Amino acid sequence: MSEFKPLDPLLHSQLRLAIMSLLLSVDEAEFTFLKEKTESTAGNLSVQLDKLEKAGYIEIEKSFRGKRPLTTCKITKEGIAAFEAYVENLKKYIQ
Repeated sequence: MSEFKPLDPLLHSQLRLAIMSLLLSVDEAEFTFLKEKTESTAGNLSVQLDKLEKAGYIEIEKSFRGKRPLTTCKITKEGIAAFEAYVENLKKYIQ
């Protein structure tokens, strides 16, 4: 019997898991892309991105494109490792 490890509560949130999944497939993503793909509100997305950044799972860069603010996110090595561990632990639950 497989040893069950607790699932990372930070990644167990549907929106945060969706954000991490999207960031795994790209070098970086703009806030508007993540908002569109996850169909979340700007406020909720901001809160979830902040939680992922505080955990060290993503990096957020704020800049400007012309006069408009631009927020870009990318997954960190720690974030990739956490996501991979989450998926492996989840597999043990469904076997």
